[in-house]
Amino acid sequence: MNKNRTVTSKSVINKLAVSKLVISIMIKKFYDLEIWKEVHRLSIEIYKLTEKFPQHEKYSVTDQLRRSATSVSANIAEGFGIYHYKDKIRFYYQARGSVGEVQNFVFLAKDLEYVDAKMSEKLVLDYEQLAKRINAFIKSVGKLMTDD
Repeated sequence: MNKNRTVTSKSVINKLAVSKLVISIMIKKFYDLEIWKEVHRLSIEIYKLTEKFPQHEKYSVTDQLRRSATSVSANIAEGFGIYHYKDKIRFYYQARGSVGEVQNFVFLAKDLEYVDAKMSEKLVLDYEQLAKRINAFIKSVGKLMTDD
């Protein structure tokens, strides 16, 4: 029985080592991450949307919404470049927090009638899905970094 357990443990360790190797070969830059690509796409969508906001909101709602949207991708990019697990994860948690900030400003823009209800709902749902994807990303990074 111990022999089988040893073989199974070695098998799991080998599979983990292979998957770490494959991931490290495939993803060399933050912009290769699928999660970053999705966040970047949403940031562009926010920028295009806010171009239509009133000029007097340029330095308030427009700026805040743009900053919070780009904060998500910036924190993922910065976290990717960090070596130590705790520091890396801290940036990913910050990205997740910025998702809530984006949603807050989308609601505000809707209430101020800068965004229609349909677009507001779409963005809020897109960012809810993004938060779930960031959670899954954090979990997967945690497994890769701590299963040594």
